[in-house]
Amino acid sequence: MTMGVMPAPLAEVVSEFQDMVGQDKLRLLLEFADELPPLPAQLTEAAMEPVPECQSPLFLHVDAADRDDVRLFFSAPAEAPTTRGFASILAAGLDHQRADDILGVPDDFYTDLGLAALISPLRLRGLSAMLARIKRHLRQR
Repeated sequence: MTMGVMPAPLAEVVSEFQDMVGQDKLRLLLEFADELPPLPAQLTEAAMEPVPECQSPLFLHVDAADRDDVRLFFSAPAEAPTTRGFASILAAGLDHQRADDILGVPDDFYTDLGLAALISPLRLRGLSAMLARIKRHLRQR
């Protein structure tokens, strides 16, 4: 996969993971989990879309009113650090990006993170499902 098809912030995140080996990748994922931005006060989980493919409760909201500045919001419980980490990766890499750039992200970009040996395929499917739902929202608008 080429990094050129990813928005620069997401390519940076992927590069960070590629620079890590073994358990350091998991530590980096946990750091991302701690950095998941809080929801704005006016947004509640009730107004967000659940992502049932995730093993832990995860909700997302896509605001594509301005297709040149798409806003992404995620909610995941603190006791679900893997899911929070995945959401935070997408927030760090895709929030404030252009809709067309997000739609161009390879569906399997997460394989470049190098987490497959450390995290179950079921958990990785949650990250894939989050990206798929974001793209679906952008195509519908």
